[in-house]
Amino acid sequence: MPRTKLTQTAPLTRRSFLLATSAVSVLSLAPLTAWALSPSFDVEAFIALSEKQVGSTDLPKDIATAMLKAYSGLGKENALAALAAGKKDPDLTNSLVTAWYTGESPDPNDLLVLDYTEALIWQAMDYTKPMGYCGGAVGYWADPPEA
Repeated sequence: MPRTKLTQTAPLTRRSFLLATSAVSVLSLAPLTAWALSPSFDVEAFIALSEKQVGSTDLPKDIATAMLKAYSGLGKENALAALAAGKKDPDLTNSLVTAWYTGESPDPNDLLVLDYTEALIWQAMDYTKPMGYCGGAVGYWADPPEA
């Protein structure tokens, strides 16, 4: 039977143990980003992210609250926080912009319309109005618009 060669390792000293545990604790913090250290992604942060993504200001807080709740229900709260911190996520960005422009919930299984008359699509298409929304007094459409 062949003999195996045993290698001798350095004895574990108090100093080497403390250095190893210090290195492990510091390295465990390395992958954390700034968004992970924040307590939560709140409505104000969601509005700031949304305004940056859609290029609009004064987004309604009540719609933002409902939209953030829908994203949270989908488990996208951390992904939104990462997007706000600068991480690229084209699918989430498109979903966010689509939700604001259509006024629909970002949850594909939810048929909820968060906002219809104030959806951003009507600002982009200022030559028309939401269906069922009165554009003026009776017969307003008979006279051509002023130049």
